[in-house]
Amino acid sequence: MTIVFALLAAFSNALNVTTQHKASIASPKRTKGWRLVLYLFKNPLWLFGWVALIGSFVFQALALNHGAMAVVQTLLVTELVFALVLRRLWIGQSIRGVTWWSAMVTCVFLATFLAVSEPRGGTNAPSGSAWISACVGTFGLAALLAVLAFRGAPARRAALMASATAVMWALVAAFIKATMATLTQYGASGVFSHWPVYALAGAGLAAEVLDQVTLHVGPLSFSQPFLVIVDPIASIALSVWIFDEYFTESPLRLLVGSLSFVGMSLAVVVLTRTAPSTMEPAVAVVPAGGC
Repeated sequence: MTIVFALLAAFSNALNVTTQHKASIASPKRTKGWRLVLYLFKNPLWLFGWVALIGSFVFQALALNHGAMAVVQTLLVTELVFALVLRRLWIGQSIRGVTWWSAMVTCVFLATFLAVSEPRGGTNAPSGSAWISACVGTFGLAALLAVLAFRGAPARRAALMASATAVMWALVAAFIKATMATLTQYGASGVFSHWPVYALAGAGLAAEVLDQVTLHVGPLSFSQPFLVIVDPIASIALSVWIFDEYFTESPLRLLVGSLSFVGMSLAVVVLTRTAPSTMEPAVAVVPAGGC
């Protein structure tokens, strides 16, 4: 169920991005500001994107409640593959062969990493010292990366800010897992009398702010690979740090798993750099003098 819910979360997130972007580019050319907001709120496709986003959160929470954080957050990489399929089948974009190959390689290396490294174990009751040290370390790293992103070339700024955002989203995932554990133990009414849900709200807001800044400081082609790759890396670190998750004890299997993760990361870079830069549908070009 962990794998099923994680894949559903990845698909829902890809559906959210695709539907809301499709709704946005379909708006009248001169519609801006509050008129654009009003148009989008009247657009069923844009509203459906919000339903997909809520679904993504619910499925991720269910996945984290059922299984290891290292598994769930790594499987969310498949969002890129689902988005690619939606862009081809729904929007009708032309996808290059190298992009399809990189998507397939991403899935193969992802499956190999999870099968060989065997992330498992963990506790639903981490110690207070683990939470405090992990939160301080995560916030500190995200803040440092964000500060470093204030200067430099747009590509460098985008990469650093995306890394800061990914680190924060990993911490959000840890708070989601803690909130689900609280929900399971104390019920819906008891959630609001414990700290995880408030930490989740605060960290989620901070991550969303960083996410929006990331979209404006540099090219998406530079920020997207870091958003996708750094998140599982930080999530794996937090899963061990906070929840005491662990991997196989075999050095050979750990080596193969590490190499598979590196291969997956390289494939993600190729996928994001070769995919269409926008979600505009392919337009046939009529030669000069043609009918």
